[in-house]
Amino acid sequence: MLKAKITCFADEISQDLEEQLDVLQQEGISYIELRNVWGKNVLELNDEELSSIHQILKEHGFQVSSIASPIGKYPVAEEFGPQVQAVQKAIHAAHVLGTPYIRIFSYHPPENADLDTCRDEVLRRMKQLAEIAEQNNVVLILENDNNLYGTTDERCLEILQHCASDSLRMAFDPGNFVKNDIKPMQDAYPKLQAYTDYIHIKDATFEPKLFVPAGAGDGEVDALLLSLKERGYDGFLSVEPHLQHYMPHASNPKRVVTAVRALKQLLERAEYQWE
Repeated sequence: MLKAKITCFADEISQDLEEQLDVLQQEGISYIELRNVWGKNVLELNDEELSSIHQILKEHGFQVSSIASPIGKYPVAEEFGPQVQAVQKAIHAAHVLGTPYIRIFSYHPPENADLDTCRDEVLRRMKQLAEIAEQNNVVLILENDNNLYGTTDERCLEILQHCASDSLRMAFDPGNFVKNDIKPMQDAYPKLQAYTDYIHIKDATFEPKLFVPAGAGDGEVDALLLSLKERGYDGFLSVEPHLQHYMPHASNPKRVVTAVRALKQLLERAEYQWE
């Protein structure tokens, strides 16, 4: 039976790993997107901490869906060496924690610069990162986000076509496209579907620019889920709530649970099974 896999950026619950897992477990979730834990970004964790995380996850019956690294949220004008070191750390974490996926971004262009001036350097870097990933049996998933070279659907497509690698795929984020006035299903997904191996469940409204629970905004998440079901997608749907402004007085766990349940409602409506 076709089933998608729900995972979550659980650091939006708490910095404490046990609390993250407890909340997700109560929602029937057994995957986690690892970004920050114990006050550290995933790339700052040492071997002892990674081993400890691996053991705790195993005890709770969890698996890591992705290493949610900040690689590529970095000025393209600065030296590339630290980014190569960062991707090596991410690869090590992925191997220890048993996931093939590492989330990355597409570099901040110089302020007020014409994006074409940094195009060649961005593409060179992305190609090199993809080659490193290929050599180490991991898959980089490119998230479209704000103020990056690959903010738009067209530039994401350009990067993916240039690299032409099974080790660089798309982490499709409808909410981030809405934040940049791009219609996710009408404009972006038809271009990027063939490269999309991972989904971020984040919704937003065009006006005001606000992240909201899945289905409450202009991200066309319901249409995305139907398209994924028709395609036979059984990969990850990663809930990234960002509901601080939508629910300013709620607790962090309440915001995350609200976001998870909104996704579940859309899946139920689409008759799309999940695990």
